[in-house]
Amino acid sequence: MSVSHAPNPPATFDAQSTARALQFACDTLQIEADAILALKERITSKTSQQFIQAVTLLLNCKGRVVVSGIGKSGHIARKIASTLASTGTPAFFVHAAEASHGDLGMITADDVLIGISYSGEAGELLGIVPTIKRMGARLITITGNDASNLAIQADVHLNVHIDKEACPLNLAPTASTTATLALGDALAVALLDARGFGEEDFARSHPGGALGRRLLTHVRDVMRTGEAIPTVAKDATLYAALLESSKKGMAMTAVVDAEGRAIGVFTDGDLRRLIETQQDFSKLSIAEVMHANPRSVHPDQLAVAAVDMMETYRINQLLVTDAGGKLVGALHIHDLTRAKVI
Repeated sequence: MSVSHAPNPPATFDAQSTARALQFACDTLQIEADAILALKERITSKTSQQFIQAVTLLLNCKGRVVVSGIGKSGHIARKIASTLASTGTPAFFVHAAEASHGDLGMITADDVLIGISYSGEAGELLGIVPTIKRMGARLITITGNDASNLAIQADVHLNVHIDKEACPLNLAPTASTTATLALGDALAVALLDARGFGEEDFARSHPGGALGRRLLTHVRDVMRTGEAIPTVAKDATLYAALLESSKKGMAMTAVVDAEGRAIGVFTDGDLRRLIETQQDFSKLSIAEVMHANPRSVHPDQLAVAAVDMMETYRINQLLVTDAGGKLVGALHIHDLTRAKVI
């Protein structure tokens, strides 16, 4: 016979429990902030030499930076490896336990291993250190104990000792993992600067991000070409130009000479202004009402340059011309929006 149980009622917070939860939250943030500030003081005074040695070792690494740990330290190690890789230092994560079961084959003599264990006594890491040493790879360790076995065996040891964890039981890794993560960021940023890693380098490793799209997308990637370009000859009538503009849906048409060079442009805005002064359009040619010497961009320019030009001159369309002034494309602000350049 099955026994049904009523679902537990949802937790509710009275004034006292609300105040208690907020106090624990504030205490946690303060303890972790203090841990990072203490780490800052340690790096700038007692252990600045070790930090610089670590940066130098990583900067001169001919292979890859391998970051390893287990448990909560393993999660932090994975994040540090990811940050290093995205800021110009080739790096990857190896799980300390899996390393002893084949993943050591990922590591070569040209690599630098960063081993993370707050106690400095993680058996899984200690178990692979002799192999790392024999193959000739260098070892940087991050622990909270200068006298630990990992610290003693390291080529460079970085100390992330904290006074206490944010956990009220002083057991769960909280402040210690925060300090370790912050130290990893400090290493990555120091290396980024030493390598001269810039915005375009960052964009190349983040092509799917907003910065990547802004810095890697060229006008040629988003411009309209061929039959999609609204175009009329310089001897066309205004009526023909309006039909072309309507057909191509760009709210403008380009005007070209016999050689295909862009010599003018006529937009919907020009039409609205023209209506205020003209009653009969039947006899007007496009050459009489077009804007001569239209603004244009080159196909090899970055798309953000087109955005800047549109914003500067408060326009929504641009012609795209080659070095000889020949019309090769057209660009609408909606094309840039769809490409997520804007």
